[in-house]
Amino acid sequence: MEAGGLADSLLSGACVLFTLGMFSTGLSDLKHMRMTRSVDSVQFLPFLTTDANNLGWLSYGALKGNGTLIVVNAVGAVLQTLYILVYLHYCHRKGAVLLQTATLLVVLVLGFGYFCLLVPDLETRLQQLGLFCSIFTISMYLSPLADLAKVIQTKSTQRLSFSLTIATLLTSASWTLYGFRIEDPYIVVPNLPGILTSLIRLWLFWKYPPGARQELSASANLREFI
Repeated sequence: MEAGGLADSLLSGACVLFTLGMFSTGLSDLKHMRMTRSVDSVQFLPFLTTDANNLGWLSYGALKGNGTLIVVNAVGAVLQTLYILVYLHYCHRKGAVLLQTATLLVVLVLGFGYFCLLVPDLETRLQQLGLFCSIFTISMYLSPLADLAKVIQTKSTQRLSFSLTIATLLTSASWTLYGFRIEDPYIVVPNLPGILTSLIRLWLFWKYPPGARQELSASANLREFI
């Protein structure tokens, strides 16, 4: 195998490995829901938006004939759908959850109809779908910025997941390199915010290490006692 072909295979494998690792972090939520038979402290919207993101990129990968995009997002869509179904099973107030899910399904059906019926040219369809997926992915990566502001205010990283931060950084970096390799800006651009937000979260872990807030509170209580 030529050096270029080997590099492409390794980079593609890294994208698959790191992305599936990031998706599998939801298994801890799945385990929590099954053990407690409730959805307390588990957020539903990330499952839903990630599933929509996977389905969008799956369509883009199928249209482009890219096996790496197809495999990653097909498995990701299956996992996110599983998380959604388990959440629905253990959720006591299903009305709002079903409404959000139905809204997403309607949006997906309308989008599918638009791209298939109103955009007959394959190249134009590929460009528009790639742009749509890129914007959606960027919004997903930027959505946790409100939580990052909360971390700075409270000086506590308890609400952040270190393993998910590392997984997101590796995933975004590998897809950025892969996008450069195949010269696809729709893959490169949306993953740059993922690298940026992951580095910010790592800085916050360094700035406010886990347990520091508790130690500070304990010291303050001790001073009050003395």
